[in-house]
Amino acid sequence: MTTRAVGSLNIFPLSLGGNVFGWTVDEAGAPAILDAFTEGGADRLIDTADVYPAWAPGAAGGDSEKILGGWLATRGRDRALIATKVAKLEGRRGLSPENVRTSVEDSLRRLGTDHIDLYYAHEEDPQTPIEQTAEVFSALVDEGKIREIGFSNFAAESGRAWIQAAKSNGWHAPTAMQPEYSLVERGYESDLAGFAAEEGLAVLPYYSLASGFLTGKYRSPADFAGTARAEGAAHYATEAGLHLIEVLREVAAAHGAQVVSVALAWLLSKPQIAAPIASASKPAQVDGLLAAPELSLTAAELSALDEASAAV
Repeated sequence: MTTRAVGSLNIFPLSLGGNVFGWTVDEAGAPAILDAFTEGGADRLIDTADVYPAWAPGAAGGDSEKILGGWLATRGRDRALIATKVAKLEGRRGLSPENVRTSVEDSLRRLGTDHIDLYYAHEEDPQTPIEQTAEVFSALVDEGKIREIGFSNFAAESGRAWIQAAKSNGWHAPTAMQPEYSLVERGYESDLAGFAAEEGLAVLPYYSLASGFLTGKYRSPADFAGTARAEGAAHYATEAGLHLIEVLREVAAAHGAQVVSVALAWLLSKPQIAAPIASASKPAQVDGLLAAPELSLTAAELSALDEASAAV
């Protein structure tokens, strides 16, 4: 399988989302999912954040990193590439140099490692000059604590300001961007896509499956009852949204593939997309994720998906 470049990293073209660990997947259930995802090689990227999953009952953040750290301790640090983030955790909010330094040490401790492969600014911080943030992230690269820099939930203007500050001062610049992007959320295409292309950024979209809506398991509004992620996906269950699912099913059937694989393959057909992020709550779901990079959609299929998607 051909890998895709994220700065100096060469990664498998699909990233496993760690937001479910400590939420819909407990510590006992995580290793089987992580093993299934990484058994194909050490180029597999697992995406987490210091804040995951602070929204879950009884959680305060850091749980996902701790679960990953426990798994790495038994499997070895070279089993996978790790991405995590800073800025959203209560008590560790923002991108000031002091907070970034404290937060990266906390993440390293929870993960049980001496380095993070890809470290993201999780959101913008209007209270901190971008030059200060750019400088501290670059210093962490020089110190060997992080390998590559990324930003998530940044406007194109803010991302440009960071990159310009880095170029002007000879600092390490961001090489990755993490926006929301999927068949039902295409705002990325308005200005971020052009920005990513101009700067040669690798794009690793989150909510690639729209909180599970694009897995194909939901075929009517009633299907959302009682699911842990229903709130995030149910509002897509409109006539246009459900028509999109039917188009996905038709394309999947033509390839003997899963709907989830088609939704991710559509993303991978777009310029600059390096590795969509998708999570799994059961080991059996991992196969559909891993199959996406091998699925080649025809021009007619991509056009049909584009058309159905535009109506949502």
